[in-house]
Amino acid sequence: MLEDAIAVTRLRRAETMAKCMSGTAAKIICASLAKAELEDSETYARVPLGYGDVDAWLHGGLRRGALHEIFAEGGHEAAATGFTAALSFRVAADKRVLWIRQDFAAIECGDLAAIGLLELGLDPARLLLLRLADVADVLRAASDALSCTALGAVVIEILGNPKILDTVASRRLTLASAEKGVTPFLLRFSAKPQVSTAETRWRVRAARSPDKKENWGSPVFETELVRNRHGQTGRWIMEWSCDDDLFQNPCDKRAKDSGIVVSPPCDRSTAAAMEGVGGTQPIRRIV
Repeated sequence: MLEDAIAVTRLRRAETMAKCMSGTAAKIICASLAKAELEDSETYARVPLGYGDVDAWLHGGLRRGALHEIFAEGGHEAAATGFTAALSFRVAADKRVLWIRQDFAAIECGDLAAIGLLELGLDPARLLLLRLADVADVLRAASDALSCTALGAVVIEILGNPKILDTVASRRLTLASAEKGVTPFLLRFSAKPQVSTAETRWRVRAARSPDKKENWGSPVFETELVRNRHGQTGRWIMEWSCDDDLFQNPCDKRAKDSGIVVSPPCDRSTAAAMEGVGGTQPIRRIV
């Protein structure tokens, strides 16, 4: 690959310079180039979501091969499910997504439907659905699935706060995902946040969609990034583009469509609560 060729050229250049310099200076240069190469690899491992402010907060996008948690606000399970589906499909790229849930989840929170994925612009053929009896089986299956490189993402849907889903279980998921680069998304319903090793933690609820009938297929989410291991946290109103398969700022989109230069708040009550157009507001990190 081009990146590999560039990396080799950099290292060879460092070795040539090292022959003409003192040992200390050579070590500094080589360490600097190695650090730069690691930073490049980290950038390539992140998937931009499309929303500029969110990607900036995430240092380029959502990290692959790391655990991400999504918590649904009460009564907004469908919104959190749609948000998780969009994230997982985008991170998985061309690979398949495995969705693991308990048997009774459909009764409690509704079932997954192919028509719903199609309306989000997602291909149902890329989704594999696995139903299991209890949380222990779900976590065991998730750990096994994270070792399968044919998968791009694994969604682990769990209700409540079962004791088995503790820090140890979270660490196991994190280690398994880092080993093969398969990304796990832990979708939580009727649950309270607890200590975990997650890279990011999101709180999601449905936001008001545009009144125009032609935009009925563009779902809008009120999201809050309450945990970010490598940066700030914040709140945003995010619209999923079913045509482009990415998130965007609905304010910017409407301003562009109408020819307005300055974007007005999409929802003045929400924008006021978030203290800024687009809904960006740093908040205190929550563990």
